[in-house]
Amino acid sequence: MAQKTIVSLIDDLSGEEADETVRFGLDGAQYEIDLSEKNATKLRESLAPFVGAARRSGGRASGGRRVVARTPSRRGGGTDRTADIREWARSNGYTVSDRGRIASNIVEAYEKAH
Repeated sequence: MAQKTIVSLIDDLSGEEADETVRFGLDGAQYEIDLSEKNATKLRESLAPFVGAARRSGGRASGGRRVVARTPSRRGGGTDRTADIREWARSNGYTVSDRGRIASNIVEAYEKAH
């Protein structure tokens, strides 16, 4: 006699069928939550401003992403360049902090525009 085991993910918020398990960390604790594509997108969009302003502190690197230099001096330009990027980003609808790391997607968009 053969047995077949089927594992179904259930969205931890809605109770509907889940599409993926999302892993994230906060305050030193790691979490996993099973979410539908819709709820996973909502979570990622909600965290995007914070992730964009944060600096990476370890863990796995995202696959397929281009690595952007962490310090402006590696790319040339220094503080004048970062000020230019912040000014350009704000005038083009991006949210950027007054100091700290500029999200790689914003730097890439700036470089494409210039």
